[in-house]
Amino acid sequence: MKLRNGLLLGSAFAIGLAAGPLAGRIAGLPEGPFSLGMAALAQEVPASAADSGNHAEIARYLVLFGQVLDLARAKYVEPVSVHDLINNALSGMISGLDPHSSYMTEKQYGDMKIQTTGNYGGLGIEVQGQDGHIRIVAPFDGSPAARAGLKPGDYIVAVNGHDVDGQPVDTVVQTMKGKPGEKIAVTVLREKAPKPITVTMTREIIHLQVVRSALYGNIGYIRVSQFTEETEARMHEAFNKLKAQADAKGAGGKLQGLVLDLRSDPGGLLNQAIAVSDDFIPEGQIVSIRARDPHEDQRWDARGTDMTNHLPIVVLIDGGTASAAEIVAGALQDHRRAVLLGTKSFGKGSVQTIFPFPGYGAVRLTTARYYTPSGRSIQGLGIVPDIAVKDSRSDPGFSVHEADLAHIIKNEGGNRSKPVARTDLPAIAGSIPDEPPANWPDLDLTKPDTDFQLQEGLRVVRSMAGLPAPDVTANATPPHNATAHAVP
Repeated sequence: MKLRNGLLLGSAFAIGLAAGPLAGRIAGLPEGPFSLGMAALAQEVPASAADSGNHAEIARYLVLFGQVLDLARAKYVEPVSVHDLINNALSGMISGLDPHSSYMTEKQYGDMKIQTTGNYGGLGIEVQGQDGHIRIVAPFDGSPAARAGLKPGDYIVAVNGHDVDGQPVDTVVQTMKGKPGEKIAVTVLREKAPKPITVTMTREIIHLQVVRSALYGNIGYIRVSQFTEETEARMHEAFNKLKAQADAKGAGGKLQGLVLDLRSDPGGLLNQAIAVSDDFIPEGQIVSIRARDPHEDQRWDARGTDMTNHLPIVVLIDGGTASAAEIVAGALQDHRRAVLLGTKSFGKGSVQTIFPFPGYGAVRLTTARYYTPSGRSIQGLGIVPDIAVKDSRSDPGFSVHEADLAHIIKNEGGNRSKPVARTDLPAIAGSIPDEPPANWPDLDLTKPDTDFQLQEGLRVVRSMAGLPAPDVTANATPPHNATAHAVP
């Protein structure tokens, strides 16, 4: 089996059932057509299924499964279909392994494929189950959820006034879907908020803008909100447009640095993370993955290109930077190709592979761990920025990381040696404050001047480029002369 390039986040569920020979029945449990019929399903248990027990033990558990199914069909307070029972069982079997493995019905699998293309219907929000609660991973840029002010780390507790806390992720996701143009009220709990927050949004077709850009003087800014099939191509377009905008300024107007914004980027496709990293790293390893079977281990190396021609780069990260976004940040940090500024990333160091079951759906299964070029695994640990800067004084930042989730996979197999301290940081790094001054304005994502992490990132990259880098906190009044040019 060849591992697919499928590193994905979000809510998903899948289907699949394997059975071996069955003999006998468990005393005290009812017989039924399903449990009796299972005994004739196969003549031999596959060797791979017997690695943790003998054939008889596997057979007993499969009989137990059938008998419990029959019990639920016969005795549950309301009629329940075999379809629902099997789907629930498969969902629990896979999702119980780790927070990122899941079971998808055929419809859910179709929705997931649409989402990775960058266009789909809904509120534009990535959610994940955590201990029976629904946690927002990140709202997508420009989506109804982002415009309504929903934040990473918020917990969804009600939809249209109906309590959804404790419900399966898929059920809540389906509740929030509907006809474009219809209004929906979502209630969330937010850390340090004195009471639940209810926001009303209008459903719409989401055309996910995975890449945006702006030009601040001679410094380019590229925001990557998710790694879909079009991310790397859109990033190339954005960079070329920034160069043209800088060149159009005339004498001395060349692009002299870049800020790459990966904050609140929940990740996406592995091949896109590799392609984006390759655009900045001229040579050496980008990432490697190690699976249960060593024959499925893989590594990817840069192909000798750097589209920026070695311009200085600052990468912005935070607790919502996860998965594929962490691969890019980790590769650029290990190669000393960029300076990372912000707060510690989420810490998802695993790879998920999609296994379709035609006519039923698909299983999204954690199949490997990934490792940065220096050999470290960031699973449960995250990536620590080179320059620590919070986005506000009062906000504790993204309060939930991979390490806080239930039954995560272990961090193992990586380079355990202490990272070598960076000696290539610009002199200005030591003078960057770790939080905004007391009278810094509240963050408004539509006003770059209020984004403290961005302003300090611009200051660092200007210094790296040999340009003036004035202290934006000197008067506690952010500059107002930056002109942003969005890339369609």
